[in-house]
Amino acid sequence: MIITKAGRRMFPAMRVKITGLDPHQQYYIAMDIIPVDNKRYRYVYHSSKWMVAGNADSPVPPRVYIHPDSPASGETWMRQVVSFDKLKLTNNELDDQGHIILHSMHKYQPRVHVIRKECGEELSPVRAVPVGEGTRTFSFPETVFTTVTAYQNQQITRLKIDRNPFAKGFRDSGRNRMGLEALVESYAFWRPSLRTLTFEDIPGMTKQGAAKPVPWFLPERDSNGQSGCPQRGPAGLLV
Repeated sequence: MIITKAGRRMFPAMRVKITGLDPHQQYYIAMDIIPVDNKRYRYVYHSSKWMVAGNADSPVPPRVYIHPDSPASGETWMRQVVSFDKLKLTNNELDDQGHIILHSMHKYQPRVHVIRKECGEELSPVRAVPVGEGTRTFSFPETVFTTVTAYQNQQITRLKIDRNPFAKGFRDSGRNRMGLEALVESYAFWRPSLRTLTFEDIPGMTKQGAAKPVPWFLPERDSNGQSGCPQRGPAGLLV
């Protein structure tokens, strides 16, 4: 995945389809990106493989991308594909544009967060996502990527240029595209970027269309009637 000082759109972008929410409840949808491990990598050309090159660089401050449609009702989120195509990645640790800050030559895992509005009021692009009963986190192993400032593999360069709508200037309309589909098939990890987040297997959640679903997002209240929204947890903590 390419990252730049100015900020580069993530491609392919994360897109998810969400089901099983309370249609009347308000939710935030957000995404952050966490390190997979504590290693730094390098690309070995003669073997076309990524190899460990040492320990990871110092952690960068946490950044969270809050979907611009947030907050919105469960009904709104469920009737659309939620796309993170405007999220940008940067390696500028002094970035003040709200981009996600990452180190080059490291492996990362994107995470999608669904956050009940009452517990998302403290949500901030520069603070860790709150954890607890009001937040649900999803991650998909096929979305793990390695950050680079230039592509290390010419086949990946071709593949991304052919598929990225923002790479039109790099495409030659007259060149031979005959081997493209074979190239796509040769990369088993290259799958459609649309994933479905379902809540039907959560205790107390009925299937879509039931008269009155009881989602796990409903706030718990103590004896004083206070909402049981979670306290903020450390960055990188899986829910």
